[in-house]
Amino acid sequence: MSKFLTDFKEFALKGNIVDMAVGVIIGGAFGKIITSLVNDIIMPVVSLATGGVNFTDKKIELSPAEMDAAGEVVKEAVTFNYGMFIQNIVDFFIIAICIFVAIRMAMKLKKKEAEPEPEPAAPEPTKEEVLLTEIRDLLKQDVDAKK
Repeated sequence: MSKFLTDFKEFALKGNIVDMAVGVIIGGAFGKIITSLVNDIIMPVVSLATGGVNFTDKKIELSPAEMDAAGEVVKEAVTFNYGMFIQNIVDFFIIAICIFVAIRMAMKLKKKEAEPEPEPAAPEPTKEEVLLTEIRDLLKQDVDAKK
């Protein structure tokens, strides 16, 4: 049993697992923010632009509800809820755009952090350094020629 606990501890405490857990938690919170953005800000504007149409209520009744003599519903109506489908498509695109923007901003920040400061250019050698380099090269050629 201790081998199992040791293996599990090693697995659970790996950096990737912890990073993934943090990502899932932040993703869940981000999803709530985006859902609120869509439901509370964007869809009312879309509804206003379309003359007050609420997409989530749009549906086609395929089979009506069946009622008993007392007026209670015995069998629910079968509906084709195309409005919810439209709402979910809008949600998807808004979430995709928000995630794209967030990742793009994160990559720009990461790139700025990763870019090292440019090193200053090496100064031009002085006349004395050039002359000493030439002397060194001539002496090396002379040694190589004698071998």
